[in-house]
Amino acid sequence: MADDQNPQNRQGGQNPPLPPPPPIGGGFPPNPFPPAGGAKSGAGGFTPAQPPPEDTTPANYKIGTKLPPVISVQIPQHNLNFDEQNFLHLLAGSISLSKDEKKRIISSIPKLKQEQVDELIRIFEEEQRKFAELSAKHVDQLKKLENQHSADWQDIEMEQKASSKQNEDQAQADEIRKKLGL
Repeated sequence: MADDQNPQNRQGGQNPPLPPPPPIGGGFPPNPFPPAGGAKSGAGGFTPAQPPPEDTTPANYKIGTKLPPVISVQIPQHNLNFDEQNFLHLLAGSISLSKDEKKRIISSIPKLKQEQVDELIRIFEEEQRKFAELSAKHVDQLKKLENQHSADWQDIEMEQKASSKQNEDQAQADEIRKKLGL
């Protein structure tokens, strides 16, 4: 081996100093910094930092406030006893039903029994109560849902008006043909 490759020759014939031996009893000196993730608990362990408790105070958000006082959607002829405007407000304000489901309910009213309509009203009122009980952290999401369902209801109203107008035009055309003997 060449003299310049021998570690003793490079540093003047001496080995570099060694680190001091570990303290008696072994191990490393104590860490002067507290552990990450929380304060020391009384039981000798560590507990993670706890977030503040969530505010669960009900926001009392009322669904359906964006609807007009009088809803123009027409319910088909029926023999049931219920407040149609209240029913329509509850149905229009429901954020758990799709637009198509709402349309199906309207068209099926003549086939429903009184108990079924009463149960639907109870369910819609319960839905309003449950959403009002949600905390304030849910209000933004509720507003989004309500805006979407309000737009869907406006579509239902426009579709019904367009269909009604088309039926009127067809009836007038049939009347004219009848008068002309066609």
